Amino acid sequence: MNRKVRELLDVALYLVVFLLIECAVQITIAVCYAQMKGLTFQDVTNLMTTGEAGKLLVASSIVSSMIVIVLFVAMKWIPTSNPWIRQRPWRAIIWVALMAVGTILPLEWVYEQIQLSMPENVEVLFEGIMKEPWGYMVIGILAPVTEEIVFRGAILRGLLKILGRHHWIAIVITSLLFAVTHMNLAQGIHAFIMGMLLGWVYWRTSSIVPGMVIHWVNNSIAFVMFHLMPDMSDGKMIDLFHGSERHMIMGILFSCCIFVPSLLQFILSTRKGSDESR
Repeated sequence: MNRKVRELLDVALYLVVFLLIECAVQITIAVCYAQMKGLTFQDVTNLMTTGEAGKLLVASSIVSSMIVIVLFVAMKWIPTSNPWIRQRPWRAIIWVALMAVGTILPLEWVYEQIQLSMPENVEVLFEGIMKEPWGYMVIGILAPVTEEIVFRGAILRGLLKILGRHHWIAIVITSLLFAVTHMNLAQGIHAFIMGMLLGWVYWRTSSIVPGMVIHWVNNSIAFVMFHLMPDMSDGKMIDLFHGSERHMIMGILFSCCIFVPSLLQFILSTRKGSDESR
């Protein structure tokens, strides 16, 4: 079999395995809970999809994430060594964290202008997870680690091998896959935009660590905002600026003053990725 065809099949396998694990774990936990409580499978499914069974959602997410992480590492679908991290690139990591902070408010403002919001049922699901004591483990830690392992560490790395110098095509394809797996337009567009940034950062460093940092900052701020303003926020920083157009403009400009210098500093502190390091 042609090497590139085999590598393309491997990329498809990574995505299929990730999705199957998520579905299988959720179904298994729902069936076990239904047996314990004397409910029907449909009853438990309804509880999970309406956010009422927050503990089940958290348990499902934790178990599926742990299985994915262990499997991808055990099967060597991602590199177990990280030359970039061994260089101790602490400056670059700080810059990507600041880049993540600088993207949040401007992107939320754009989504608001084009009237993009998550479907109500998806918001309810997130609320169900965020209200749980272990919710941060899912949103802030396991989601960034798992998604970066799958989409950048495995899928993007595989596509970069196949496409060679056409790295932007690989980044776009990975971002589209990342967007589609979110299963709704609002999250999908956000995932695509962030996926482009995360993919470019991976290509630049050949490491999933900076992407995990960006992902962690983004999700952690959403978690903090949800608990900071429980009566008026669905995890959006932009809610702090509503009611004053002047404050909104100042907030967006300030965010850009964080993002642009951080981006430039990150470029200066990293080298262009090479095919061999991927």
